[in-house]
Amino acid sequence: MNRQNKRKREQGYYKTHACTDHFVCKVCNRQVVPEGAGSNHRNHCPNCLSSLHVDIEPGDRESDCGGRMEPVAVWVRKGGEWAIIHRCRQCGVFSSNRVAADDNPMKLMSIAMKPLSEPPFPLERIEEMVALMGGEGSLKK
Repeated sequence: MNRQNKRKREQGYYKTHACTDHFVCKVCNRQVVPEGAGSNHRNHCPNCLSSLHVDIEPGDRESDCGGRMEPVAVWVRKGGEWAIIHRCRQCGVFSSNRVAADDNPMKLMSIAMKPLSEPPFPLERIEEMVALMGGEGSLKK
């Protein structure tokens, strides 16, 4: 093992060092490179937004799970920065990762729009509620 690889195995190495590793996405099989991410820490595929469960805390590489992390939601951090919520398909743990500069915008928008396209109630209920409110936003008396 060369010196560089030995350092990468040190606990918390990626917390303080840029990740320059290239990898093949386990979901879509695309080659993923760190260039274009807009940060020093590439942690998911820019095409399908999937990741692997390798960390317990960001950058520690301490997780023994290794399951596939699927993107299930997006949220907006303080200051307006978007982040992806991933859920491990193997153990169910959730994590949040910053959106990278080269992430697939259509995939991000489809994840963001999913709750609106599949509401937990029939869409007819909206029409019903508007009618009950007299079409003005207040309930009829």
